[in-house]
Amino acid sequence: MTGPRRRRLIGIVGPPGVGKSTLAESLASGDPAAVVLPMDGFHLPQARLVELGRRERMGAPDTFDVDGLAAVLRELRREAADGGSDPVLAPGFDRAIEEPVPGAITIGRGMRTVYVEGSYLLLWPEVAELLDESWYLQLDDEVRRARLVARHVWFGKTPEQARAWVDAVDEPNALLIAGNAARATRTRSVD
Repeated sequence: MTGPRRRRLIGIVGPPGVGKSTLAESLASGDPAAVVLPMDGFHLPQARLVELGRRERMGAPDTFDVDGLAAVLRELRREAADGGSDPVLAPGFDRAIEEPVPGAITIGRGMRTVYVEGSYLLLWPEVAELLDESWYLQLDDEVRRARLVARHVWFGKTPEQARAWVDAVDEPNALLIAGNAARATRTRSVD
């Protein structure tokens, strides 16, 4: 008799607006034993970002709870290895209010594949080492930037505010993320 099937943690990485969430959701929706764990759930709460003076850079690497993300990934590894039956709870993210939602995602024992999607998974060694694979997504920069502006407008920014946010926050982050692309186990161009 063999032991429990090992859970796979697959990182889907790339700059803002490349389609990480869309790909992860698409892959998980076709597999009842798969779930998406978005890095966005590990954003620091707005009040904490204001307290730290980082609110205007929300989305930068130091605006996330990296230790919390690594702890959840370690728990997913442990739970799968020891055959435990307790689900692992993880935070989700509400884009409408730009706040993490504690315990919004339940990852049960039957979830054999976890698509961990986020921009900085390869930047943080304590996270990268817990992934079985990492897929770096690439998209034409003009298309990606247009998608970002549209997304920011959809969630309440004016077009001018959206473009300013993309220029000041999203694009510097995109350059940082691209600097870690070579660490991915795979690179995939998307439309």
